[in-house]
Amino acid sequence: MHCHHTDHNYTRRDFLTRTSLGLGALTLGSFLSPGKIFANAHSSGSGIMKGTHFPAKAKRVIYLFQSGAPSQMDLFDHKPVLQNMTGEELPDSIRQGQRLTGMTAGQGTFPIVGSPFQFKQYGESGMWMSELMPHTAKLVDELCFVKSMYTEAINHDPAVTFIQTGSQFPGRPSTGAWLSYGLGSDNENLPSFVVLVTKDKYGQPLYARSWGNGFLPSEHQGVKFRAGRNPVLYLSNPPGVTPDARKDQLDQLRQLQEIQYNEFEDPEIKARIAQYEMAFRMQTSVPEIMDIESEPESIFKMYGEDARKPGTFAANCLLARRLAEKGVKYIQLFHQGWDHHGNLKAGIVQQCKETDQASAALIKDLKQRGMLEDTLVIWGGEFGRTSYSQGNLYSDGWGRDHHPRCFTLFMAGAGVKKGFSYGSTDDFSYNIAENPVHIHDFNATLLHLLGVDHERLTYKFQGRRFRLTDVHGHVVRDILA
Repeated sequence: MHCHHTDHNYTRRDFLTRTSLGLGALTLGSFLSPGKIFANAHSSGSGIMKGTHFPAKAKRVIYLFQSGAPSQMDLFDHKPVLQNMTGEELPDSIRQGQRLTGMTAGQGTFPIVGSPFQFKQYGESGMWMSELMPHTAKLVDELCFVKSMYTEAINHDPAVTFIQTGSQFPGRPSTGAWLSYGLGSDNENLPSFVVLVTKDKYGQPLYARSWGNGFLPSEHQGVKFRAGRNPVLYLSNPPGVTPDARKDQLDQLRQLQEIQYNEFEDPEIKARIAQYEMAFRMQTSVPEIMDIESEPESIFKMYGEDARKPGTFAANCLLARRLAEKGVKYIQLFHQGWDHHGNLKAGIVQQCKETDQASAALIKDLKQRGMLEDTLVIWGGEFGRTSYSQGNLYSDGWGRDHHPRCFTLFMAGAGVKKGFSYGSTDDFSYNIAENPVHIHDFNATLLHLLGVDHERLTYKFQGRRFRLTDVHGHVVRDILA
C-alpha cells in the first residue's frame, strides 16, 4: 500500500506552469480577465487603463450629494401652473397610474401644491431659481442643469445605491471605486477616492456601500475622512510608537504577506499591502490637508462661518477644494436631511441655509484658482419629489413624497456647457417632456468627461464582465462644451 503525498495548495496554474516549460501558464493567462491579471498594478498609483481612452476634459470630480432627494419644483424647476392649481386634484392623465410609495398609496386624494417660495430669473441665461438658493443663483451662468433626470428606484436605499453604483442591488463598485481602478491616483500620498459626510446630520441612513469597492480590489474603496483630530481611524501611531518603528513594522509585515501571496496568489493580499503603505504615507499628508487654519479670512467669508466648524457641509466643501488641489481624483460629499415627507417649508429652508453658500463658494473658489476648467462639480440627490401633497395641504406640516420619474441636478466646470439647461418636465413636474436622462446616461457622461469609455472599463466577476453602466447608457453629448 503506497501513501501518496498531496500538496493541497497545488493549483491548476502550478500544474500548467510546470508543464511544457511554462507555456501552459501563458495559455491560461490569455483566458483570464486582464483586470485579474494586473489587479496588483494599482499599488504603484497607476490605474488598470494606463491612461485615458481619449483626451479628458476633467481631471477630477467633486460630487456634492444631497441625500434624501431635494424637491426640484421648490429649487430649480419653476412651475407656475402648480401655483394656479394648488388644492386641485392631480389629473389622472398626469399620474397615469404610476407606482406610488407606501407612504401615499393610501391617500384618498392627491392635491396639487405649488411652491411656497418665490422664483426669479438670473444671469444672462435667464435661468429660473428659487429664493432659497441666492448664492447659487448668482452663478447660473456657470451652471449646467439637467432637469430630466430619472431613475427606476422609488425608495431611498435602492435609489442611492443605484445612482452611486449603477445597480439597485448591493455589491457593485461605486463610481469613485471604478475611477480609482481605471485611472489610479495622481498623488501617491493620498487616496484617489475620498468621502466626506456632514457631521451630526440625520435622515435616511447612509451605508458604506455607497462608496464601496464591490468586487474590485479593496484598495479602491472610498476612504472616509471624519471631522476632528483623527480624520482616518487608526491612522495615528499609538503612544510610544515612533514613525521609524511603524515603518519597520510595515516592512516586516510586507515580507510576511509577500510569502503568503507567493503561496496563494490572492490579489487581495497585494491590495492589503498597498493599503498599509498608503496609510503610512497618509500620516503626513492627511494632517496637512485637514489643517485649514492657514486659509485666509477671505476664504472663510466666502464659504461662511460654518466652514470653521469641522464636519459641517461648509467645512467639507473647503476640504474638498484642498483635496482637489492635492490631486485627489474623486471627492464625494454626503449631506443628509432632504427627505421632506412633512414640514417641507421649514425643513428645506434649513437645508438650503446649510448648503447654498458653501456650494456656490466651492465653485467660485475653484474658478479663481484656475481649477474649475478641469474639475467637474456635481450637485444633486437620488430622485425627486411629488407635486402633490403628502399629508394635510392646509397645515404647515405638509410635505412631498418620493418621485423617481423626474428630478434635477446641476453641474459646473470641466467639459459641460455654461448657463445651459437640458431636458424639461411637464407643467406639473411629474413626467419628462423632452430629453430624458437615465442614471446610466448620467454616469456614462461623467466617465466620458474623465476620458473613460463607459463600455470599455469593465471587470470580470462571476463569469461576466461588469461595468458601471451595466448594459445601458449613452453619453449625453448635448450638454458637453
